This record gives sequence, C-alpha cells and structure tokens, in this order.
Amino acid sequence: MAERLPSRGSGNREIVISLPFAGLWLARNSPARRVPSHGTDLLGERYAIDFIGVDHRRRTADRRDWRTFLATEPAERFFAFGRSILAPSDGIVVDVHDAEIDHVGRRSQLTLVPYALGQLTRLRQGVGAVAGNYLIISLRDNGAFVALAHLRAGSVRVAIGEEVTTGQAVADCGNSGNSTQPHVHVQVMDSPDLSIARGVPMAFRRFREWPRGAKHFQVNESGLPGEGAVVEPLPVPAAGMGL
Repeated sequence: MAERLPSRGSGNREIVISLPFAGLWLARNSPARRVPSHGTDLLGERYAIDFIGVDHRRRTADRRDWRTFLATEPAERFFAFGRSILAPSDGIVVDVHDAEIDHVGRRSQLTLVPYALGQLTRLRQGVGAVAGNYLIISLRDNGAFVALAHLRAGSVRVAIGEEVTTGQAVADCGNSGNSTQPHVHVQVMDSPDLSIARGVPMAFRRFREWPRGAKHFQVNESGLPGEGAVVEPLPVPAAGMGL
C-alpha cells in the first residue's frame, strides 16, 4: 500500500511506493538531481524518474558494435526489454493504453540528434506518442495515481477496473513512445488524465543503491536514488518483524 511521508523542503507530501521491478536498474532523470526531473511540468512529469535495466557491470545492452556508434539497434539487445514490470502499490487500474509499437534503440549521436529534433512533433501527436504504452493505477487511501510508461507492445496484463497488489506483474518493459532505449518511466500525479495531471513527489521503499562511481552499496529504507545510481529492490519485512 502506498504511504505518505513529509517531503524534503516542501509543503507537499511524498507518496511512498515500491520499485516496479526486480533486479538491477540504472536511475536516470532523477528528481534527486533536479526538478522538473525531465525538464518539463507537462504530462505530470515534474517528479518522474526513468529506470534502465542493467547487468552487474552496469551495462544496458549485451554488446557494442558498429551499430552502436553509427546506426540504430534492435530493442532486444537491451537488458531492460521484456523484463517484468510490477505494480508499485495496491490499487485499481484506471487507464490502459497498448497501441504503440516498440522502436529500435538509439545510442549513436547520428541517430539521437534527429530523434531529439522530433520531440515537438511527437507531443503534438498526443499522449500515446510520448508515453508509449502505459497503465495508470489509482493508489489506495491517498487520492494519487501512478503511471508506468514505455511498456512493451502487447504486454499489458491488466484491464481497467482490475485491482492489483504490490509486486504483481502487470506488463513488460518496452521501448514505445518517446524512448531511445528500453526503460520504464515512473511518476506519481494528482489525476489519471496525463494531459492535465500535475506531478506529485514520490519516494521508493527499501532498496539497495550503488551511487554512481561507488563500489559499495547502501540500503535505503525510503528515498529517491541519485542520478546514475544502480538500484535493486529489497523485500519489505512483515509487520512486527525486525530488519
């Protein structure tokens, strides 16, 4: 179940949820670095964060070759593609969109620059062109909503009106929408309508974090990962049990 905690230096309150995956993921565009985290308040993105699946060497893909530097790459090369995405809290599914294709990956500057120049065009095309395939969950007891975006085409396992529980597999990570490589985009907001939603501060419960450049991890009972940190969710102790 989602919880509230006092926000750092803000009159708002953080919504505390679980990380929506298992294994190792790299944090990008973290609100711990800047707000708005994605450089905009549009589409409820003010406090959003991206996670990219990695291996124990912090690699996002299984190889680097001429395509990495000169062309696009198959989405299947990336560790995140096809990994299970989990419900970050108990709640009810209030919106599902699963009509977008998965794009090829882009790490080459030759392909990233023209793609970046097309962002305004994608925004004009509507929410689906930006968020890709997504689902929105109404969180219990606090009036907030969590969105999981850039999901794999055809992978959404839940329907509008369905109740979900924390840790339930709800979709797979994909590369749909405004995405240059497979990742999951997570945000909490005050409305289920992405076109008018305002972002709400959030934090994640109990995870290991390897800060960028660090060899050793730290355990966070609740918080936001730093920019470039690798994270891994940890089990939450049952009520009445010690850590």
